[in-house]
Amino acid sequence: MPKLKFGAFLAPHHPIGENPTLQLQSDLELVTLLDRLGYDEFWCGEHHSTGWEVIASPEMFLAAAAERSSRIRLGTGVISLPYHHPYMVAQRVVQLDHQSRGRFMFGSGPGALPSDAHTIGVDPMLLRDRQDEAMTVIRRLLNGEERFSYKCDWFEVNDAKLQLLPLQTDIEFAVASMVSPSGMTLAGKHAAGVLSIGSMSTAGIQALPLQWSFAEESAAKHNQVVNRENWRLVLSWHIAETRQQAREEARDGLMRHNNEYTVGTLAAGQGTIYKTADEAVDVTAFSDNSTSVIGTPDDLVKRIRELFELTGGFGTVIGFVHDWANSRATTQKSWDLVARYVIPEVNGMLDGYRESNRYVIENRDTWNRAGMAIQSKIMENKRAAAALAEGGDGEVSLSPHALAGKNLAGENKTDKK
Repeated sequence: MPKLKFGAFLAPHHPIGENPTLQLQSDLELVTLLDRLGYDEFWCGEHHSTGWEVIASPEMFLAAAAERSSRIRLGTGVISLPYHHPYMVAQRVVQLDHQSRGRFMFGSGPGALPSDAHTIGVDPMLLRDRQDEAMTVIRRLLNGEERFSYKCDWFEVNDAKLQLLPLQTDIEFAVASMVSPSGMTLAGKHAAGVLSIGSMSTAGIQALPLQWSFAEESAAKHNQVVNRENWRLVLSWHIAETRQQAREEARDGLMRHNNEYTVGTLAAGQGTIYKTADEAVDVTAFSDNSTSVIGTPDDLVKRIRELFELTGGFGTVIGFVHDWANSRATTQKSWDLVARYVIPEVNGMLDGYRESNRYVIENRDTWNRAGMAIQSKIMENKRAAAALAEGGDGEVSLSPHALAGKNLAGENKTDKK
């Protein structure tokens, strides 16, 4: 399996009840932590309703995140293009790319919440076509084309050209994809990467084996090329040292997230309401239709490898940021455990260590000769030899690297008797 990148996706989802100012600060602190732990990417979204999602401008959030980080790449996941004039989006994208010193990734979507579209008077039936139209114009602007004009039923540009181009030569485009082929088809048309958010649902996981083919077919139709390395799977997890610990830390928050938000808000009560927190964990993480990993680093490694096999390959694992855990400290610990144990295991970073360890254990000739050399020098010195003899069991205080010599010394002393 090729090396995978790892990142985080902040929708964000926060239960109603906590100080929103502190929630935003906590989210920014998470970016700093992930940057320090070596994660590759951080994405955040745009939402304007439901009460659970408090970031209205991913650009503003990422500008602050850029000042608190140094290496992690920052992406809008996503800007809802039908809500904005494409020229203004392009301007903000350029500025953010410069402020982040070329770490920006441009993710877009049609708008996930119908309540957002309703508020600003946009028919949900128009959203996906408008995203497509906006992406075309934004790409032309970011590429630095000569002045051009474009007019449609919801925006126009006249003699448009950006006075400042992005710091990056080619900013990566990415689109959100749920269960239907539309996101993948759009990615193929625009040679964009993909954020597969649908992989957090049962239906989304079932659709994964076919998803990339939609992107490839669309790319071929529009004379474009797509690369699986730019396919990102979004997964939900909470990781601890043991499964039982992970269960205890995440179960109450998981049940609340499902009952109050996923079913209670988005589905208006139509769906599975868990009666107990343990039931929520059992169904979500330990059933045949499990969509999340609540367990140990080994459990997450296993799931990632299974999904890689199921899909035929992707480039990045994206963890969904949530408040399932019973404290911010345990949330941070979960991300820490993934960085310490999951990422190196998945990417083969420990293979060389294990091979070296196995070689030393299985090939003892040089170690035994080193022990003989130590024993020889001891026996050449009368006082050292006497001290060794007085040890009773033939042991002598040697460094760990001379452990073989200790054993050999004991064997030689026994032979002399």
